[in-house]
Amino acid sequence: MRIGEIIGNVTLSTWHPTLKGGVWKLAVPLHLKAMQGDPSGRAEAIVIYDELGAGIGSLVAIAEGPEASAPFHPEQKPIDGYNAALLDHLEVEVGPDLAP
Repeated sequence: MRIGEIIGNVTLSTWHPTLKGGVWKLAVPLHLKAMQGDPSGRAEAIVIYDELGAGIGSLVAIAEGPEASAPFHPEQKPIDGYNAALLDHLEVEVGPDLAP
């Protein structure tokens, strides 16, 4: 699971019928540097499925791979990334092994 920031919405002209009710968002996964305020710690944007109502600028927990479709078990849905949680607050403590 990774932490990411929602930076946009994705509009589809056609979608899989089992995905009705959710929306697609564009999210940027954040590395430790980004969580400490350094913009160089932002990864390449990914598309995630969102049923929680995340808005632009929201921090989210992103599940990827097989875990992304786990909330829909036993149904199978074609999802690579899923918004698993909306994060209200993020506090980063860096231990001595990660300090610059």
